[in-house]
Amino acid sequence: MEMERRRPAAAGSVFPDPDAPPLPRPSPATKTAGSASSPRRGAAPAAGTNGPGVATAAGAATGKRSHVEAFGSTEEYEETCSLGEGGFGAVVKARHRATGETVAIKRLTDPDGGGGGSEELLREARFHEACAAHPFIVDFLGVVRDPATAELRLVMECVGGPSIDRFVRDQRRRGCLLLPEATVRAVMWQVLEGAKKMHDQRIVHRDIKPENILVSDDGRAVKICDFGLAMSMSEAPPYEPDAGSLWYMAPELLLEKPDYDERVDTWSLGCVMAHLIDGNVLFGDGRNEEGQLREIFDVLGYPDERTWPWFSSTPFAIEVLPELDVHHRNHLRELFPEAKLSQQGFEVLNGLLTCNPDKRLTAAAALDHPWFAKVDALDLGRTEEVSSALQKELLKVSAVPCV
Repeated sequence: MEMERRRPAAAGSVFPDPDAPPLPRPSPATKTAGSASSPRRGAAPAAGTNGPGVATAAGAATGKRSHVEAFGSTEEYEETCSLGEGGFGAVVKARHRATGETVAIKRLTDPDGGGGGSEELLREARFHEACAAHPFIVDFLGVVRDPATAELRLVMECVGGPSIDRFVRDQRRRGCLLLPEATVRAVMWQVLEGAKKMHDQRIVHRDIKPENILVSDDGRAVKICDFGLAMSMSEAPPYEPDAGSLWYMAPELLLEKPDYDERVDTWSLGCVMAHLIDGNVLFGDGRNEEGQLREIFDVLGYPDERTWPWFSSTPFAIEVLPELDVHHRNHLRELFPEAKLSQQGFEVLNGLLTCNPDKRLTAAAALDHPWFAKVDALDLGRTEEVSSALQKELLKVSAVPCV
C-alpha cells in the first residue's frame, strides 16, 4: 500500500521518491518522492530571480492578480534525467543551454493520461512566487511553455540532497541511532521559519511531510517543496477537506471541518518532528479517516466538551465514539521520554500535536518558544559524503560516523 495523497480541485503533484516505503493510500494519488539533485545555490542569487527564457508568474497567492508578461520555452533547457513521476505530474532535472544553470522542471499530468491544466500550474506558481527569496522554501524561477504541446511547466531551484524521509531511512540503514536533539531543533527551526513565511502570505501548504522537505547538498539547510495541494486563506471557506497525506493530516481535516486554517500545517510539522526524533511515523497505521483518527486519539486522548467543544458535534463523535473504548489521557510523553526529548522540546512537540486547532501552536508561536532560544547551525553532511558512507556500509567496509 502507498500513503494516500488527496488532490483537491486545484492541485499539482509531488516530488516522487522511489525509495519511499509503501504507505496507505485509499484514493488515487501520486507516488511520494525525494529530492531533485543539483549543486546547491544556497544563499546565492535571490530566490525568484528570472533566468534566461523564464517569465515570472507574478502576483501573490493571497488574492493579488498575477501579471505574467511572457513565457519562456522548454527548448532553452536540456533535460538531463527524471527526478520522479506520479499520477498528477513529473519532475525532471534540466540544464539551461545558455547559462548551464541546473534547475528542476515540473509538469502536471492528468491521471487519465492527458496533460495538466495551465490554470492549476499557474496557481502553484503563484504560491511559490509569494514565498520567493526564502532560504527554507524551494525557490521559484518561473514558468516555461512547451512549444510542441503548449503545456506550461514550472521551473524551480534544483535542491541537491535527499528528502528528510530518505535521510532518516538512510541513517537507520547505516545503523545510526536517534538524531541529536540539537539537530532536530535546527531542522524544526528552519521548517517552522519556512511555514511562517507561507502563513504570513496566507498560504496553507496542506501536504507537509518528510517527503516534501528536501536537504540541501551541503546538509546545512532544509527546504519545503511541492505546493501542489496548497490553498490561499484569502479564498472564503468552506475549504476542501480531502487534501493531504493521510498520516500527516490534522484531526480537523480528517473530521472535515470546513473552516480550517494554517494550523493544519503545524500539526503536520509536529508529525515531522516526531519522525525526526524517533525515526518512525508517529501515526502510521491508519488506513482511512476513521482509523487515522483512532490512531491519533489513542495516543493523545479522545477530545471532550472541555478540550475541544466542536468535536462533540461531528459524525465521528456521534456515530463512532459510542462503540469505542474511550480514554482522555495523553500518552505522548510516554513515547518521547526525557531521554529522547527535553522538557522544552516536548512542550513544542506537544503544542504542535494538539488536537484542538484553537489551542495548537502556530508556526510563529512555536518559534517564540524558549526551546529555540539557541539554535545550532544545521549540519546533516554533504550529499556525496552521506551517499559514500551508505555505500561503504552496504559493502561492509569501515564504519562511518553518524550525524
